[in-house]
Amino acid sequence: MTLIFNPYHEIASIAARFTPGEGEFQTAIEGVGISRRSKPSAPCHSSYRPCFAMVIQGAKSLQLGTDTINYAAGDYLLTSLDLPVAWRVVEASPEVPHFCVTLAIDSEKLLDLLSRAEIQRLAEPAAGQRGIVVNAATPELLDAAVRMLRLLDTPDDIAAMAPLIEQELLYRILTGPAGGQLVNIAVADSHGNRIARAIAWIRENFARALRIEDLAEHVNMSVSSFHHHFKAITAMTPGQYQKQLRLHEARRLMLIERLDVGTAGHRVGYQSPSQFSREYSRLYGLSPLRDVESMRAPMAAEQGGSGR
Repeated sequence: MTLIFNPYHEIASIAARFTPGEGEFQTAIEGVGISRRSKPSAPCHSSYRPCFAMVIQGAKSLQLGTDTINYAAGDYLLTSLDLPVAWRVVEASPEVPHFCVTLAIDSEKLLDLLSRAEIQRLAEPAAGQRGIVVNAATPELLDAAVRMLRLLDTPDDIAAMAPLIEQELLYRILTGPAGGQLVNIAVADSHGNRIARAIAWIRENFARALRIEDLAEHVNMSVSSFHHHFKAITAMTPGQYQKQLRLHEARRLMLIERLDVGTAGHRVGYQSPSQFSREYSRLYGLSPLRDVESMRAPMAAEQGGSGR
C-alpha cells in the first residue's frame, strides 16, 4: 500500500509543536507567525498589515467594510495594504485546532524581486480588486511553505535558507491569481500605490480632521478618482476607514492604558462624547464602558487563576 504524503498534516504537526497555547505566536523565522485556536471565537476587531496567511486547519470569516470573506483549510488570504477588519474563527476544536501560518510582506523585498524578475508582465492588476483576496494554495506555494516551517526544527539553517524560501513564496504569490493586486500596490504611481500612500497618511494622522480634497491632492488624484479607487480597494470610504482606526485606538487606550471614556474619545479626535459613544456602540455592539468592562473581566479571571 502506497502512503500519500499530506503537506497539511506535516505543517499542522509542526504548528502544534511551536504554539504553546492559544493565540498568535511569532516564530524564530523573521516575519513568520503561527496562530492557533481550539474553538470558534467571537468577532475580533484589528488591523491587518500586508501579509500572506495560509489556513492549515479549520476556517475563518472576515469582515472588510461591506464585504464578508470566508476562507478555510487549503486557502490563503493575501492582504496587500493596511486595513481595519473584524475576524472570527468559525471552525476549530481541541481535536482539530484552527492553524494559520502567516508571512509578513516586506515592501523592500517585494520591490527588489519585482525589479529583478519583471513580474509586472506576468501579473496585471485587476481593476477594482480588493486589498484582501482569497485563493486556493497551489502545490508550489504549499511546498515552499512546508520547507519554510521545517526550518523551525533546524534553527541553524534559518539564517541561510529562510530568505531564499521567503523569496520563493513571494514569487509564487506574485505570479499567482492574487499577484496583480500586490503588484498594483507596490508599483510607484499606480492607483493602488497612491491609495496605499493615502492610507499611510490617514493612519499617521487619524485624530486630525479629514479633508478629502487635500488628501486626494496629496496623492496626486482627482477627488472623484480618489473616492472610486479607495472604496474599490478597501470596501469603505476614507471617512469610514478613519472612523474604524479612531475607534480601534480608543478601545486600546481604554483597555490597555486605562483612560476614561471621555479622554479616550478626545484623544482620537472626537469633540463630541455622545458622537463617540454612538459610533463606538455601532461598531462594537456595546457602549464604550460596557465593552471595556466585558473584556477586562475574563482577563482578570485568567490572571487570578493562573497562579503566575
